[in-house]
Amino acid sequence: MITSPGNARMKAVIQMKQKAKVRRETDSFLAEGVKMFLEAPVERIREVYISESFSCPDKKLEQAVRKKLEQELHRKQRETVSQEVFGKISDTCSPQGILCVMKAYHYTLSDLLQKEAPLLLLLENIQDPGNLGTMLRAGEGAGIDGVILSADSADMGNPKTVRATMGSVYRVPFLYTESLADTIKALQERDVRVFAAHLQGKTDYDVCDYRGGSAFLIGNESRGLKPETAALADQYMKIPMKGAVESLNAGIAAALLMYEAARQRRKSE
Repeated sequence: MITSPGNARMKAVIQMKQKAKVRRETDSFLAEGVKMFLEAPVERIREVYISESFSCPDKKLEQAVRKKLEQELHRKQRETVSQEVFGKISDTCSPQGILCVMKAYHYTLSDLLQKEAPLLLLLENIQDPGNLGTMLRAGEGAGIDGVILSADSADMGNPKTVRATMGSVYRVPFLYTESLADTIKALQERDVRVFAAHLQGKTDYDVCDYRGGSAFLIGNESRGLKPETAALADQYMKIPMKGAVESLNAGIAAALLMYEAARQRRKSE
């Protein structure tokens, strides 16, 4: 059992928790919690740390965790740590007692464009990790084919982002681009229409046709899209507002758009 936060492995995990640079250098991210462990692809698990006091209120879940630990993972991959040490490596206020070091995912634009009419989310300078994770989770629910982020967006490996995805980070392809403008042009060359929810939009979002290749541009939580990025969209549209509300949270707006596209595509099947 590891009983000291000064242990080399624990120091490495703590650094990984705190710094995106360390996550990039180690090509890893942390996934914490029972659900994240149970859904984690075994081939991508590098290490698992479990608290000495680990237990679940749901005994079936606890049994599933112990079965996966014993039957699917090598002994060298798992390590018991003291409750005090687990508190140091955990990123939550109420730790569930299990944490994985995962091999990071890497995708190309081709991975996101495998379908004839892909549905994508394009994110510019999204800063809130929880917001980003929620978008990925909503995107999986709506059936999107991937997420493309500008390089200055929040880190997908941030523990808060990973936790907010509730496992979607394992399944939804994503990539960062140094030039969102170039990527948008590449998508348009592949017959993917780019839609921007914009204050200058005249058409309601549920009137547009998303049955063909479609990508939704979502901008920074407080500033929205940069003018030069918005100008690249094929069409502006608006989400109608009542009362004194001027705009929606970026994550909510993204979810509305993705689910409208999903609705249209279901009706056309």
